Amino acid sequence: MAGKGEKMRYLIGIDIGTSATKTVLFDSQGTVIASASQSYPLYQPENGWAQQRPEDWRDAVLATLKAVVEEAAIPADQIEGIGLSGQMHGLVMLDEKGEVLRPSIIWCDQRTGEEVEDMLRLMPRERWIQITANPPLTGWTAAKILWVRKHEPEVYVRCRHILLPKDYIRYVLTGVFATEVSDASGMQLLDVPGRCWSDEVLETLSIDKALLGRVYESCEVTGQLLPEVAAKTGLTCAVKVVGGAGDNAAAAIGTGVVRDGDAFTTIGTSGVVFAHSSAVAIDPAGRVHTCCCAVPGAWHIMGVTQGAGLSLKWFKDQFCQDLVQKAGEQGVDVYDLINEAVSRVPAGSDRLLYLPYLMGERTPHLDPDCRGVFFGLSAIHTKAHLLRAVMEGVAYSLGDCDQILKEMGISVSRMMACGGGAKSPHWRQMLADLYRCPVKTVEQAEGPALGAAILAGVGCKIYPSVEEACDCLIREKSSTEPILKEADVYAACHSLYQKLYQSLKEDYKLLARL
Repeated sequence: MAGKGEKMRYLIGIDIGTSATKTVLFDSQGTVIASASQSYPLYQPENGWAQQRPEDWRDAVLATLKAVVEEAAIPADQIEGIGLSGQMHGLVMLDEKGEVLRPSIIWCDQRTGEEVEDMLRLMPRERWIQITANPPLTGWTAAKILWVRKHEPEVYVRCRHILLPKDYIRYVLTGVFATEVSDASGMQLLDVPGRCWSDEVLETLSIDKALLGRVYESCEVTGQLLPEVAAKTGLTCAVKVVGGAGDNAAAAIGTGVVRDGDAFTTIGTSGVVFAHSSAVAIDPAGRVHTCCCAVPGAWHIMGVTQGAGLSLKWFKDQFCQDLVQKAGEQGVDVYDLINEAVSRVPAGSDRLLYLPYLMGERTPHLDPDCRGVFFGLSAIHTKAHLLRAVMEGVAYSLGDCDQILKEMGISVSRMMACGGGAKSPHWRQMLADLYRCPVKTVEQAEGPALGAAILAGVGCKIYPSVEEACDCLIREKSSTEPILKEADVYAACHSLYQKLYQSLKEDYKLLARL
């Protein structure tokens, strides 16, 4: 980092999200100097399909890079590195000229059920978990490659390069075909314990390794800016582009989750519990995902729930028009009014439980058929009770993830909170009580973009290591301590919450067939 009398050095983090790309320019102290974002559409040509145009990501990246450079108005030669973060699992296919062959099939696309069954016929589920640390999954990249080969053979035969979304941007910026270990872990083609492509998997699926780029660690330099990109953006060709990370792995760096005992919980549309581990830990049941993390030589274990913030947004949109109107009249955030209402209801919501399975569930059930439930409704319950029950139900689902981590021997002593839901003090208290450990927030709000920039700083030798960079840059904002009396209430409610799924499991299948 810059010392007294030295010129400041700058870094850029680019986060290629599903709804928009956000590009942030930081100084080497982690301060935001300039920020720009550009959105793009999602295409759903058939039910269950989800696609985006890689060219839209390219245009957004180039436009936002130019915007932050112009806004910052600093000497271009002081901007030294770029880190990339982005949505995982998306399939980008290029021809021999590097041109996009078809729209990218992105992470939430569910068309590949038959291909997952094909994968399980080719190799036992247990072997998939041993090599790739996860069972075959519809949203992951390998099944999408098989789908294109089966349904669009004319595209597949022309394909010369297979990339992930952020790695397509790397190619645009540098001309290099490469990936890094955290994002590649979500392709189902990587030997996750060995941190390299799996020859056994590639041979089993008859996928040519030459289609895949070189695998780097997240903070390694993969290339430098092409002259034409430098000219378009106002940067120099000396700018280094590092491996970067998948969105959650980058968010971990951006919240300082870089050592054993560190974890974070995200409450966005979905919910994530993410724990760092210096050793490979794999759930043989495949209920949580194990991936290489962005700290060299380490891994992360991640539980994902489908209907976290989505549950509260759904309830707000359908049943809280009065609060929405009141918020508009008062000029406040409707979620502030929701938090105020929730504060008047005791822990446990007077024996009302909510199962947040609006979109089926991943961790721990891997059940696409389960659906949402209010259990225990009585005439004493008000709208505030239902709102609190929704928030508690989401917390129980995240508690399921935490419980699996404990079963795997992953001990969490420091839990960070991020995402929109983490702004709620009541949600943070619920999590602290369920986890029985403090839940903390950080000052920095940039998450994945900051994490990507930190990785770039390590690659540019501004910081000696990822861990030391986080020690210097990430600052704690708040800490929510567990309330033991409420923790006991939640432990009893969580036990009943878990029993309800088991009681309803077969009924969910009957419901799906109606």
